[in-house]
Order: sequence, then C-alpha cells, then structure tokens
Amino acid sequence: MARIVVIGAGLGAMAAAARLAVAGHRVTVYESGETYGGGVRRFTRDGFGFDTGPGLLHLPAVYRDLFVKTGKQPLEECVTLCQVDPASRHVFADGTRVDLPNASRAGTVAALDAALGAGAGERWGEFLVRAREAWDRTRRPLLEEPQPADLTPLGREPYPALKAGLLRRPTTTLARVGTRELRDPRLAALLDSYAWGYGFDPATAPAAAAVLPYMEQTFGSWYVAGGMRALAEAVYERCVQRRVEFVFDAHVVEVLEKDGKACGVELAGGETAEADHVVSGAPVPLHHDEDRVLPPDGAELRPSRGEATGRVTVCLALRGARESGAVHRTVVHASGDLPTVTVLRPDDPELRPDDAHESVTVTATVRTVGGRDWNAFAGRMLRQAEAAVPGLRERLLWQEVRTPEHTLRETGVAEVPGPALAGAGGRYLPSGNVSLLPGLHFAGGWSHPGGGLAHAGMSGALVAGLIVEGADFRGSQ
Repeated sequence: MARIVVIGAGLGAMAAAARLAVAGHRVTVYESGETYGGGVRRFTRDGFGFDTGPGLLHLPAVYRDLFVKTGKQPLEECVTLCQVDPASRHVFADGTRVDLPNASRAGTVAALDAALGAGAGERWGEFLVRAREAWDRTRRPLLEEPQPADLTPLGREPYPALKAGLLRRPTTTLARVGTRELRDPRLAALLDSYAWGYGFDPATAPAAAAVLPYMEQTFGSWYVAGGMRALAEAVYERCVQRRVEFVFDAHVVEVLEKDGKACGVELAGGETAEADHVVSGAPVPLHHDEDRVLPPDGAELRPSRGEATGRVTVCLALRGARESGAVHRTVVHASGDLPTVTVLRPDDPELRPDDAHESVTVTATVRTVGGRDWNAFAGRMLRQAEAAVPGLRERLLWQEVRTPEHTLRETGVAEVPGPALAGAGGRYLPSGNVSLLPGLHFAGGWSHPGGGLAHAGMSGALVAGLIVEGADFRGSQ
C-alpha cells in the first residue's frame, strides 16, 4: 500500500483519488480552499441556486466508468441525469432562431434547413462528417491514452483539407473553416459558438476544434438534477466511501524531493506530509530545481496556446415562473458590440425558492481576464439575454456578477482550461500527466487531456492507471 498525496480537490484530482484508493493505496487530498469541486461551484442566496462553473455534462460515460470502477452504486443511483432536449436554441444576429435536438444528426439537419433555408442542413452535415474524421484520428491519443513522448504527430492538423478541384485547400483556423465551408454567416456563428463555449477564440483555434460540435451533437448534452455541483458532491462522497482523507484550508507550497524522486509535500504552515507518489491537480509552486518537476513540455500547468480566456457569469434571480416553451440552453450570438452569451434556464425546483421564481445564469467567454469594467460588460450580456428570457428586466429581483477574479480566488488561476486539441503545432496540448520528477503526476483541467468535466475525469483515470500499472499502462479501455 503506497502513501499518495493529492494536491487540490477538483474533479480530475478526486477522480484519481477514488481510483487509487480502490486500488489499495492510502490517499490524502490537500485542498487550499474550504470545499471540494475546483471550478464546479454553486452560488446561493435567498433560496436561489446557480452553477458558477460548467452547466452541462458531455460524455457522461466518463463518470459512469468512474462509479462502476470505484463502488457498487452506479452513477445514476448517486445523481439524476437528464438529457437536455432541445440541446440548444440559437438566436442569430439577424433574429433567426433554431432549436437543435439532442444527439440527432438527422434532426439537426432538418432543423437547420427549416430555419436557415434549404441546403444549410446539408452543409452542416457534411462539415460534421469531416469533423468525425478528425475525431477518429485523435480520440485515442487525446482522450484515452497517456500523452506520448513524441508530440509531433499531435501537432499536425487532423481536420481533413477540403477538396477544390484537383487541389486541396489547407485548413487553418476554425473561423476560416466556418467561413469557407459553411458559406452562411449564421452557420459560421453556430460553429464559432462551440469554440467560445469551451474557452477558445475561433479566430485562433485550430480547425481541429471541429471535434467539439461533433462530440456534443453525437453524444448529447446532459444536466444533473440539483445543478452540476451535485456531480461534484457525488464524486466527493464516493472518495469518502473509499476512505480518501480530505484536509481543507491546506495550501501546498512545495513538492518535496529525495534521492531524485517526489517524497511528499510541504504546507504553508511548515508542516510536511510524506508520500510515495504526489498527484497535483493545481499549479505547483516550486522553490528549487524548478525545471526538474515541471511537466515534459516545460509549462507549469498553464495554457500553452498563448491566449488568456476567462468566463463571466451573471446569476439572475427572477420573479415569475418559467414560461411554457422555454428551453434549458439558449445561445444568443454576437451582434455589434454585444458578446455571444449562453443562457441556462434549468427547470429545477432545487435551484429556486418556489415555483413563482426562476434562477438563470448568463455566461460569456472573454479574451482577456483583466482590465475590464465588469459591471458594464455584464450589462451588455443582459441586453443579449433578453432575447432568451422574455421580460427579463421587469422580472429581475437581483443579480450577482462573477468574473475571472472569482475564478482566480477559487481555483488559483483566472483562466478556464479548455480540452486538448490537435494541430497548430501542438500549442493546444496541455501538460502531460507525468512529470520529469519520478513520483509526481498531474491530473485535472490543466493537464492531459485538458479542461471540462469529461476531460478532467479522463485525466484522473489516466493518472491512476499510470501509478497502478506503471510503464505497462496503455490507456483507458
């Protein structure tokens, strides 16, 4: 039985902790904050509740596998999963609206044809065929296997070049793919919105980001009753059941090294905890021999793409019941100086004081995470949200604006990590799970395979496999 210290109680770190505990190891989690969940938080006031992190779950199979591998109760006995249908409503700058069904390729094609004109659905469907090719080329190395030592193949663009007569036009950014191949500004905006939703600027994201709409439209969008915080609670409870020990308000300041191997951690108060393995789900401050303990690509769990994108979320407490015909998720696309916003309206009695009120969140991705007038920006977000929530201004009781500064205080980093993407010379690949210092591993959104609930869960599975099976581990099955 090995002693394992886990730094941080985010979803990826807890996923690793639960799996390692089941394998017979003694696991202790040190979390600098007062609670678990990382960026999966809930804001409550006056009987209203709001998810301030991810609002939907994609690829729920990741957490189904976690619960199957760590106990007798499956995921569905611990949380209530609900398919969101329609998956999303889109309101474009010209006022056109379209509802896209959940995990139905034919239904999506038909909806786009009906709303945007004949041929729109076919162009989107053809794009998804090419996106599937990129998905098939990268699924195993990006999601299910440890990051390879040679990243060169993943730096190549997997999205297929579009044939043009006898020539092939080279693929570049996602925005250029949308403009060139979809040939409708509304379809291009639809594609861009998936990139923004994961924290990527489509103007710079590689064409490989086409896998993001493919993933959502193929595997569906899911909501957890009680809010996504309920998923974090269920993972935490599973860890406790497996005898994982949690120590909160415990800030790790250094990973200790002995004889060329990680041997424990030092806390802010000077205390130390010995360990045979250290798993970090957060950036690790290092005071000596710094290049020895960084991930293989030399990044200290920071975005490698050279972009700083964060999220602003406005929590809205509304009087009046949710109207008939309302949908769970509406994306209102950018218009003039107004940003693209995602409006989530879960019909969930656990998130409102009674049926005569409604809780709503409005979220936008911003390119920079500092130097803004956040209240003014939130005002522009609400102007957009009025297209999704009738009578919003008249119904508004109060609002709470949450900015990248809140993200910084709660997670230690103002930016929100995105999932790993191939192409672009490898700039969108996060840090690997294995450090140059033996005994130190990385799990969570800043490490392979990147950010998002599903990807964080996958990183926990990869780290557990690497520790339990060692060099023989070839990836998730």
